[in-house]
Amino acid sequence: MSTNILMPALSPTMEEGKLAKWLVSEGDEVKSGDILAEIETDKATMEFEAVDEGRIGKILVPEGTEGVKVNQPIATLIGEDESDGGKDIESAMSSIKDAVHAESKPAKPEQAAPLTPTLSPKGGEGVEKKDSLSPSGGEGQGEGDTASTKSVGRIFASPLARKIAEQKGVDLTALHGSGPRGRIVKADVDAAKAGGKPQAKATPATQPTAAAGATISGIAPLPDAKLYFKPDDYEEIPHDSMRKAIAKRLTSAKALIPHFYLTIDCRIDELMGTRARLNASAPKEGGYKLSVNDFVVKAAAFALLRVPEVNASWTDGAILRHKHADIGVAVALDFGLIMPIVFRAEEKGLAVISNEVKSLAERARAKKLRPQEFEGGTFAVSNLGMFGIREFTAVINPPHAAILAVGAGEERAIVRDGKVEIATVMTVTMSCDHRVIDGATGARFLQAFKTFVEDPAAMLL
Repeated sequence: MSTNILMPALSPTMEEGKLAKWLVSEGDEVKSGDILAEIETDKATMEFEAVDEGRIGKILVPEGTEGVKVNQPIATLIGEDESDGGKDIESAMSSIKDAVHAESKPAKPEQAAPLTPTLSPKGGEGVEKKDSLSPSGGEGQGEGDTASTKSVGRIFASPLARKIAEQKGVDLTALHGSGPRGRIVKADVDAAKAGGKPQAKATPATQPTAAAGATISGIAPLPDAKLYFKPDDYEEIPHDSMRKAIAKRLTSAKALIPHFYLTIDCRIDELMGTRARLNASAPKEGGYKLSVNDFVVKAAAFALLRVPEVNASWTDGAILRHKHADIGVAVALDFGLIMPIVFRAEEKGLAVISNEVKSLAERARAKKLRPQEFEGGTFAVSNLGMFGIREFTAVINPPHAAILAVGAGEERAIVRDGKVEIATVMTVTMSCDHRVIDGATGARFLQAFKTFVEDPAAMLL
């Protein structure tokens, strides 16, 4: 009897991915933890591990295939002393064909549903019932195997473990998985079947959610832009997985999070002078080159400590007040946008922050970031100053409750003590989630941020 190896969900927002490369061949023996393939998601390329032992029977999806749906069979796994399970393979191939046929079949006009962001009872929200804005990092999220929902939470088990448990009458809710990320594997079911005493399965912690129970209804789908142009007048560029994820996630965020905006001007002459002096004194080997954005990240971290109400996330039952400033830094890519995180920024010096941001940006452009490096965070900074943008607003990226949009530092005429003088001024605008941050709270944060930016020495106190 063979079991199907399913396309894994390697991030909370992943719905499909590219099977970039197989690292095993048909007939290879594998065990739990072995690397089977490289999967390209909307944000990174990651390795896919085996969760059960056995032998690779049939590779159903060839490497290089794009748009492979999560939970779609991609190969079969044959147990010890078993045949290749021809009927199971035929069934798996049939299910793939059915999925592809259903995906490609056009919907009738009268059946087309409006594009309506919805919110599930558990707090996961999205577009067309799929896009999840729940923060990452909870154990069990992003697993590729089918999981049932119990009152105590989701059960994560491999397909082979589920089949054996069903045949032998083993209750999976009573088992504690020993596989990757706590997944229940064949060995766990065998131990329980043989009389081993399974550990009690812990109740999962409540997962933070991005929005309260609300549904945006009555939104008609937008007309297709192709209706307005002749085919010869444009070039059609198909959406890649990252662009689809950005579109769905930010559409839901903008529709479901009540944004409001606060803007303040910061004089950064002292900051520019401090930056020049520190860069001039940096060692040639193993040194650093500070940017204005490095000071912005550090100042934001200290402002979050001074006004902790902003360093928070919204959930259905409570506001989560975070203990550390984990700041996401927006990085523009040729194919989209990603936000790697500087964790515990309040504990790091400017040189450490500078080198870390550069490393994260380089690996982000190469799609080599690990999920834990860009999922989660407590606050975000988006800086377009290097493009000469004076002022802009940004869309909040859940689970954050705010994002700081930083414009260019430029010389402006200001009035000081009744006299007009020239100063280098930087405009910043904070987008706030009104469910978490009130106007006065956001204003206090920007005042604290302004203090640290205008007088960098204050960050030494």
